[in-house]
Amino acid sequence: MTTVIQDRFHTHRLVPADLAAVVAIDAALSGRSRSAYFERRLAAARREPDLHLQLAVDGQDGLAGFMLGRLLEGEFGRSEAEVRLEAFGIRAASQHQGLGSALAGAFEGEAARFGAAAIRTTARWREHELLRFLDHAGYSLAGEQLLDCQPHDYAADARDAVEIEVLQDADLEGVARIDARHTGRDRRGYLCRALREALADSAVRVSLVARIDGGVAGFLMARMDYGDFGRVEPSAVIDTVGVDPLRARQGIGRALLSQLLLNLRALGAERVETAVAPGDLPLIGYFHDAGFRPSERLSFVKPLGRAAG
Repeated sequence: MTTVIQDRFHTHRLVPADLAAVVAIDAALSGRSRSAYFERRLAAARREPDLHLQLAVDGQDGLAGFMLGRLLEGEFGRSEAEVRLEAFGIRAASQHQGLGSALAGAFEGEAARFGAAAIRTTARWREHELLRFLDHAGYSLAGEQLLDCQPHDYAADARDAVEIEVLQDADLEGVARIDARHTGRDRRGYLCRALREALADSAVRVSLVARIDGGVAGFLMARMDYGDFGRVEPSAVIDTVGVDPLRARQGIGRALLSQLLLNLRALGAERVETAVAPGDLPLIGYFHDAGFRPSERLSFVKPLGRAAG
């Protein structure tokens, strides 16, 4: 895909040959090279191109900026497809020339063609320049609340009462059954893709399953984040958690979260984050009891018009 934006600018999908330029732009802006992160993201896009949206914009001297996003299909309980804007940068010498707006417009157009209803992203409340860009691009504060904490030894006794293992392919049916009981929807497609990602890259996915009498009693889907949203420290994001309603109040949710936090400490994660709808008081309480508090990050959203047939 190549889209002419103005006489001076055009966008194109990122290819492996663009990696060095993207890494150089990001390093100049952040003060730290994140080549492993961008290499991982481009490799993921090659494995599953229908789930990744990665664009670049060219200036007068070659590649001048990039935007990386991923399709969301069920994370955080969402029912509509959305795109998560994960990384963005414009070469310092090329800023304030309209390239950011050109790239954002092309990104939104591609997201609509992906069938996304909106684009979501996050930013720290102190990142004033990024906040101004998001405001200019038409983003607004999302209703969801971001919660985070440092991985710590939480509810060690809960781990002794429930069998917790790494999520496996054979667990899909049990996970889908529990998820459907909570959401009222069959989300096997999303769950299968998330599980496939876990099996393809165990360094990214750190998902867990709880078993009682050999059956799936609960699950927690999470992933390591090595650079999304400009992070330079290893972090983790909890996408989905579910406990069989028939086994409620048996400590399964506490055991899953306890084991996850323990695993993340061993992996060197410095923070773990999740997003919760403001009215979901039971889930907010669940995370609050484990030490999660409102994050310094704010969540933003931009609704998109549906792409024509």
